[in-house]
Order: sequence, then C-alpha cells, then structure tokens
Amino acid sequence: MGAEQQYIDLFLQCQPLLDKHSAGALNTQREAAFAHFREQGFPTRSKEEYKYTDVSEYFAPDYGLNLNRLDIPVNPYEVFKCDVPNMSTSLYFVLNDMFYNKELPHVPLPEGVILCSLKEAAEKYPQLVEKHYGKLADTSKDGVTAFNTAFVQDGLFLYIPKRVVVDKPIQLVNILRSDVNFMVNRRVLIVLEESAQAKLLVCDHAMDEVNFLATQVIEVFVGDNAVFDLYELEETHNDTIRLSNLYVNQGANSNVLLNGMTLHNGKTRNTTKVTLAGEGAEIHLNGMAIADRQQHVDNNTTIDHTMPRCNSYELFKYVLDEEAVGAFAGSVLVQPGAQHTSSQQTNRNLCVTRKARMYTQPQLEIYADDVKCSHGATVGQLDEKALFYMRARGIAEKEARLLLMFAFVNEVIDTIRLDALKDRLHMLIEKRFRGELNRCQGCAICK
Repeated sequence: MGAEQQYIDLFLQCQPLLDKHSAGALNTQREAAFAHFREQGFPTRSKEEYKYTDVSEYFAPDYGLNLNRLDIPVNPYEVFKCDVPNMSTSLYFVLNDMFYNKELPHVPLPEGVILCSLKEAAEKYPQLVEKHYGKLADTSKDGVTAFNTAFVQDGLFLYIPKRVVVDKPIQLVNILRSDVNFMVNRRVLIVLEESAQAKLLVCDHAMDEVNFLATQVIEVFVGDNAVFDLYELEETHNDTIRLSNLYVNQGANSNVLLNGMTLHNGKTRNTTKVTLAGEGAEIHLNGMAIADRQQHVDNNTTIDHTMPRCNSYELFKYVLDEEAVGAFAGSVLVQPGAQHTSSQQTNRNLCVTRKARMYTQPQLEIYADDVKCSHGATVGQLDEKALFYMRARGIAEKEARLLLMFAFVNEVIDTIRLDALKDRLHMLIEKRFRGELNRCQGCAICK
C-alpha cells in the first residue's frame, strides 16, 4: 500500500479519539468500514468506476485532521453575509466537518422537522439515525465511502415527517477553514417521510488559500409521494480536492431533482447513485461544470430502475477551457420487471481550446422489453458559423464567445425549480466566463 498506510496507522492509534468525539450510530459502523478500507484501499484508475480519476494520489500528501474537535475561531453568521437575493432561506453552516450550533436561524422550521448536527441526532434520536445511517452507503463497494465512514465524526441530519411541507428553502454552507493543509470528512443524512416536501441548497466555499481535501457521503431517503430538491454549488479554489458520494433511495411516486454545479474548483470527483425503489418514482439528475487552468471535474452516475413505470431524466454539460479535464460516466440500469420505464440521458460538452480534454461514457443496460430509453453524448468546440454570424452584426468576438457559452449551459440552469437561484446563477456564471473572481456579493470569506 502507498497513501493508505498512514491512515491505517492513524486509525489504529486514534480510534478511541474518533469514538469519544462522535456518537453511537456513527461509531458502531466504524470498525467494519475500516476493515473494508484496509481491504480495498483508495480507488485508482485500475477500477472501472475511477478510470478517469486516480483518487489515491490525492491522499498522498500530509493533511491535518481535527480529531479532537477543537473549536474553529470564526462565527460564520458574522462573516458570511451573502445570501441568494430574493430567496429567503433557513441558513445553516458546517465548519470543515463540524455542524455549527452556537448560533442558529431565528425562524423556526415546521413542527416535527429536525435539522441538527448528525452527532447530536445520533445521541437524541438514536433509533431514527440507526435505521438509516449507512444503509445506502455500502462501504464494501467503494474505498472513499469506507474511508469516510471510518473517520467521520459529525455532519448534518435533516428529517422531514410525514406530510410536512417545508416551504422555505434550506441553505447549508460548507466552509473550509484552516491555516495548514487540511482534510475534512463530513456526512449528511436526509430522511423525507411519506408525502413530505423540502428543498436544500448546499454551497461549498474555502476560506483560506491552503490545500484542502474534503470527503463527503450523503444518504437521502425519499418516501412515497415525497418531493425533494437538492442543489449543490461548488465555489472553492484551485487547491481544493472534493470527493463526494451521493446515495438516493426513492419510494413510490416520489419526485427528486438533483443538480450539481461546479463553478470553481481544483479537483472534483462526484459519484451519484440513485435507486428508484418504488413504482412511479421520478428522478431529474442534472449537472454542470465550468473549468479552466488545470482543473479536473469527474461525474460518475448510476440510475437503477428496479420497479415499473419509473422515469429518469439526466442532463450534464461541461465547458472546459485552457488545460482543464472533464469526465462523465453515466449508467442507467433497467432491471427485469421494470416495465414501462422511461429514461433519457444526455451529456453535452464544449472544449474551448484544443488542450482541454473531455472523456464521456454513457451507458444503458436494459433487462425489460417494454421500455423507452435513449442516451447520447457530444464533444465539440464553439460553433464557428454562429460566432461569425454574431461578429458580422457588430458583437465583439470575446462577447460573442461568452454569449454562446452562456447559452450552452443555460439548459441546465433552466431545470432549477427556484427562480431566485436561477437569477443568482446567471450572474455567477457570467462572472465565471468573464474570468472574474468568484467572490460572493457581500461575503467576507469566499475566494
């Protein structure tokens, strides 16, 4: 083993410390996860699912970890002033991998809704957490999930009871803060009971210009007839590595929208696995990446149709400039008996320069005979005819290129079911294409 050994030694030495500053439901799965990590190690390109990203090399440097859970000297409610205009949200923070509970939003959530530290939830609602934690994230099948489960100590817990509708969007801001190169391992557990509804916006930001490595595992349980939107917006910096695994299980007639947007990053690997476990479930899985310099964005998705009359709609778009690298591997599996399945998968990619690289691998695996499924992928450059047409009408070349790139990604933005967030993204994407720093309006920490 290479990078793995330092973490094997660390776990064997510090497991009592990990347990001490965490809680029962997280601790009970720690040893089994560590055994799986020790067996698998970090994923390398030799594994088919990671053929475009060698995760193991990201763990080779020496990172600090806050296993003692020392307080971070910052109040995010004082320094993080930006919010999505015209979209009043219930705003919560995770500092590195600790839920910030010293101050919380003053507007209460609907009765019965639980939003708190995952550690706190495991202590106060052990049966609820134990019923769901680790049930979707199989540590025996993925080295990053196993590593995260072995080292995680806290995160976010969100529970929406039956028939409760959370009208106000919830916003979670993950802030990376450190004076030295630093690793965080955070966990998110989301449970929507039958006929519940909620929208969650998760924003990733980095406060300091040091090397960060963040592993994240999200488990989402969506009950029958429930509706859930999850938007993830990454705006960090070139020295940040993000490894995120998202697992979703949907009940009958549920409706889920997932939209992951990478606007600024260093190295990003997102894994999304959706199981349509109830008849009539519907998933909208969308993503967008804008990358330049030597940034790297890899999205690997799996949609598993296990029941009849389920629908899946998938759309990912990339704009790659300079020497950026993008990868997309999307798999749609239609199980035997999943008749009347409807599935559409589309991946469109724009390489602005000849040095940019895009790897795409759409896949369909069908074991039912009464289905309607399609998939497709394209990689190209800006339409020279359209560019010529715009320049002939007095539009400067730089502005014409910007307009074409903006129009290219706009299809993904249009899938968002929050108008205020759409408007905010239009502004951020325009700034990104113009080469401006992604500094949030009114925000004292975003780089």
